[in-house]
Amino acid sequence: MMGHEVDVVCLRRAGEPWRERQGRVRVYRVPLSHRRGGAVRYLFEYGFFLLAAASLVTLLHLRRRYDLVQVNSMPDALVFAALVPRLLGARVLLDLHECMPEFFATKFGLPLQHPAVRLVARVERASICFADLSCTCTDQMREAFLSRGAPPRKLKVVLNSADEQLFDRIRYPPAPRDPGRLVLVCHGSVERLYGLDTLIRAVALLKSELPNLMVKIYGEGTYLQELRVLSTELGTDDAISFSGRFVPMEELLHAISTADAGVVAIRRDIFRDLVHCNKMYELISMGKPVICSRTRSVEKYFDDACFQFFASGDEHDLARAIREFYHQPELAARMAHRAAEVNEPYRWEHQRRVYQAIATSLLEA
Repeated sequence: MMGHEVDVVCLRRAGEPWRERQGRVRVYRVPLSHRRGGAVRYLFEYGFFLLAAASLVTLLHLRRRYDLVQVNSMPDALVFAALVPRLLGARVLLDLHECMPEFFATKFGLPLQHPAVRLVARVERASICFADLSCTCTDQMREAFLSRGAPPRKLKVVLNSADEQLFDRIRYPPAPRDPGRLVLVCHGSVERLYGLDTLIRAVALLKSELPNLMVKIYGEGTYLQELRVLSTELGTDDAISFSGRFVPMEELLHAISTADAGVVAIRRDIFRDLVHCNKMYELISMGKPVICSRTRSVEKYFDDACFQFFASGDEHDLARAIREFYHQPELAARMAHRAAEVNEPYRWEHQRRVYQAIATSLLEA
């Protein structure tokens, strides 16, 4: 949109070329497989990618002389991969999609005052100070960074809303609701933090009461097999389907458009109380009502008239929320309309301008 040439350095998945060009964008991929593991494995993966990215960015900068290097977390320490370009005059923008101390504490079951978590917090502050500017995804995340000593002038908020060129309700209009059934959709990575086990347990509570309830789960991840076993144990296999893979975008968009509502069942914790889940923005863009677990950050931006909220991890409350949508189609339609109204200033059409202003200010500095 701004006419710049862009190089992207990212991880390489199996089967992807290590180098690719699309118009004015060049993509360079680092071969590193992600595996589940403890803190040592995570540190190895982060460290390896940081060194590989730093080496590649340095070589590319010596050839092309970047004006701006943007680094997306996680981890926030990845910003130091831009050390040489920064020393040679490039500006650095750190895009913080996570609060690493809260993420680390939640991931490994540690208190925020644990020495390891406090070390992560010090690295976070150093990363923000190193960058010329940082942007983050919610006001709650910005407040967390400020509470740990980050300079206020270096932190901007750009909501990570949906790409409406993809999630386009004009190209994929919502299908009319069949009053005798309810189809729910979940999409994205299938990981424990997304609370899909709570959804399966809620469906088990409703299976005799709502025989025409159907849940479609699209995506793959480390939690998929456990969910399949749980569904079989609870006798919900007839009501729940798993794609077992990341489906092509066209197929996913068609599935969302033909569903009656989407479910975002995030597990609430100190980390998730700060961030937003992209899925809710994508569902809103597609004109779908959303059944959503309560978190502090979501409730800050969307009120009870926007979403059908339920208590995180509570299958009985989620069953209540689904039941109300099943019996009250007008409630679901009203919430979808209200969510679209409240979401208007959060749309990427507007947030993109905020981001572009940040990038322009650095390029002109």
